[in-house]
Amino acid sequence: MTERYLKINELSNVKPVLKWAGGKTQMLNDIIPRMPKQYGKYIEPFIGGGALFFNIGPDESVISDSNPELINLYSQLANHCDEIIDMLSFYKNDEEFYYQVRAKDWLECEPIEAAARTIYLNRTCFNGLYRLNKKGFFNTPYGKYKNPNICNPEKLQMASQALRDTQIICGDYLEVLGKFAEAGDFIFLDPPYVPISDFSDFKRYTKEQFYEQDQRNLANEVKRLVDMGCYVMLTNSNHPLVHELYAPYNIEIIQTKRNINRNGNKRTGEDVIVTAY
Repeated sequence: MTERYLKINELSNVKPVLKWAGGKTQMLNDIIPRMPKQYGKYIEPFIGGGALFFNIGPDESVISDSNPELINLYSQLANHCDEIIDMLSFYKNDEEFYYQVRAKDWLECEPIEAAARTIYLNRTCFNGLYRLNKKGFFNTPYGKYKNPNICNPEKLQMASQALRDTQIICGDYLEVLGKFAEAGDFIFLDPPYVPISDFSDFKRYTKEQFYEQDQRNLANEVKRLVDMGCYVMLTNSNHPLVHELYAPYNIEIIQTKRNINRNGNKRTGEDVIVTAY
C-alpha cells in the first residue's frame, strides 16, 4: 500500500460545483481534523456535492453515487469542461426558460448538454434542492433569484482538474466498496440521513428510497470495512437509530444549520460524525 498524506488542496481549495442540500461545506472544519493523517485511497460512495473531496484533493480517489445524472455531470466535467462552459453561456435566468429546461428529460440530452442542464437547474432552482419525484423526474420549483451565478468558469475548471485523475463510478455503494476498498483506505460515508421530521427531503435524493433497513445494511458494511482495516468516517442525523447502529465507535454531535427549511427558526440541527478507526 502506498500511503497518502492528508494535505491542503494544491488547487487553492476547490469549491463544489453544485449547491447541495445536506452538503458538508459547513462541517469541513469538524470533519478534516478527524480524518486519519495518512491513508491509502480516498473513497466516497455517496459523493453528492463532494465538499470534502474537492477541499482535500486526494491524490488517489474513487467517487461514486447511485444517481446517474450526478455522475454524468462529474464525468463530463472531468473531460469536457470547456464545452460545458460554452453551453452554459446560452442559459438564462428566466422562469419560463427554467421550466422548459426542467421539462426535458436529461436522458434525451447529449451527455455534455445534460451536464450543463444539471448545473443550470441547480443554480436557479429553489435553494439548490436536488429532488426527484417517484418517476425519477426533477421537480424542484424555480428559485426566483435576481442574479444567480449560473456559470463560474474558474470554479468549473478547477473542479475539472480535481476530477481528471479520479475514478468516477455510477453504482450502488455496496458494490463500489466491495470492489475498491482495501486495508488502509479512508472511506467517507455521507448517506441519505435518517429523517428527523415528517418533512425531511433528504431521502428524496434518487427515485429510490433509503429506508431503515438500508441504514442497518450500511452499518453492517461499516463493520466489514473496519474489520478489513479501513479507516471509516460517517455523517448522519443525531437520531437514536444512528447511536444504536454505531455504538461500538466514536460518535460526536455537531451543531449545524438546515438552510433548506422554509421556517428560519427551524434551520438549526444536529449531525453526528462517526469515526471508526
